[in-house]
Amino acid sequence: MLNWVLALASAALLVLTFPRFNLVWLAPVAVTPLLIAVAREARPLRRFLLGWSAGVVFWFGVCYWIQFVLSFHGGLGDPAGWAVFLLFAVAKGLHMGVFALVAGILMRRWWAVPSVAALWVAVEVTHGPLGFAWLALGNAGIDMGVPLRLAPFTGVYGLSFVFAMTATALALAVLQRPRRELAWLLPLPLLFLLPAMPPAERGRDAALLTQPNISETEQWTLRSVDQMQRRQVALTMRGALTQAQPPPEIAVWPEVPAPLYYYEDGRFRNYADSLARALRAYLLIGVVAHAPDGAPLNSATLISPAGVPVSRYDKVNLVPFGEYVPWPLGFAKHISTEVGDFAAGRRVVVSPVGDHRMGVFICYESVFPNFVRKFAAGGAEVLFNISNDGWFGKSAARTQHLEIVRMRAAENRRWILRSTNDGITATIDSAGRLRGTLPLFVEATSYTGFTYISERTVYTRFGDWFALVCASIVVMCLVGEWVM
Repeated sequence: MLNWVLALASAALLVLTFPRFNLVWLAPVAVTPLLIAVAREARPLRRFLLGWSAGVVFWFGVCYWIQFVLSFHGGLGDPAGWAVFLLFAVAKGLHMGVFALVAGILMRRWWAVPSVAALWVAVEVTHGPLGFAWLALGNAGIDMGVPLRLAPFTGVYGLSFVFAMTATALALAVLQRPRRELAWLLPLPLLFLLPAMPPAERGRDAALLTQPNISETEQWTLRSVDQMQRRQVALTMRGALTQAQPPPEIAVWPEVPAPLYYYEDGRFRNYADSLARALRAYLLIGVVAHAPDGAPLNSATLISPAGVPVSRYDKVNLVPFGEYVPWPLGFAKHISTEVGDFAAGRRVVVSPVGDHRMGVFICYESVFPNFVRKFAAGGAEVLFNISNDGWFGKSAARTQHLEIVRMRAAENRRWILRSTNDGITATIDSAGRLRGTLPLFVEATSYTGFTYISERTVYTRFGDWFALVCASIVVMCLVGEWVM
């Protein structure tokens, strides 16, 4: 019974670590109770079940907002929405079940501290390829100055490794293991020798971010679509004209739950092109494009100050239930208003902006660190994140999502300008600091500064090299356990 209590305690501590509670100081100890439990439990199946139960509770507690999305926007209703959400939590909990199963083996040896931390990272990386990723443990360190120094070298997974190391060491101390097994923590002060994150400075260039506050439940007609498009144009013009010099170099519209068909709707295309010419600025807009077979694409189109389209990026990483319905759950409907599942884009696009280059990733793509860094690796000197977090309602998902985007800025040392439909629209500097946000659920614009940066971090150049090292460490330690 004590082991079950310990496992569920870890789940609770992990939930408390992230927004909506945001008790980030729990991050270095959150996994400790589960590790004590699996070290005490010799039976492999029981260890797996301990971790699985903790994983179910963790995903249920952190991503509780998915139930609302499925029930309300997905049209399932409360009973079916809760059922599908529970199925989601049960599936995602399997990751922590595997972690607990293997951690119980690694906890037996003197190399427990680095090997268990490496295992945590190796399991954490699997979330994206296996269906759904959200908050890595290291995201809790976005405001921790010293651990965050790892981000440009290892990505968020370096911070996860450090937190898992401290949690493992505490578990060993509680289990009264020899002190020498804690010596792995001695190199941690070397983090102070890593370069500090860049100091806070005003941006040298200017952009205008729009937040149109369009309702997700709007039933569109030809008239209301035209009114919405005109309102967005007017909002952007007001935002640009009421600001002091210098004028914005680029204006940004978010991803919105509205039928904006730049390539098929000549009237809207004329609105957008004329706006870019009137502003004498680049205009980045979220639109629906179409693949050659007619499937919709969630896209971002960049229009030049001459009113000519420069490039189009099609979203590569689609949201389960948001833009497509995963098999075998075809009885649910996706929350977008498009007919049929979205098609996925096939490539990263880096676009010229005058003498500089920029990249844009769309909404949920922010949870893939190795993907986002490809824009910076391809030459993007500033990043934009357009999103519609309105599907989350008034839940903590908005703050969670913003925390994730901030980590992408710190990893790549890039400013990220974030334009959302109804919040949280934000400016994030190259250290992951928030430099300004717009209030939720209001129609507004943000005139903001940013700086083009061309230098590439270790993480930008080499991606998830650290996660691969962690996976290798786990394999070697398990082989060593088998040989011994």
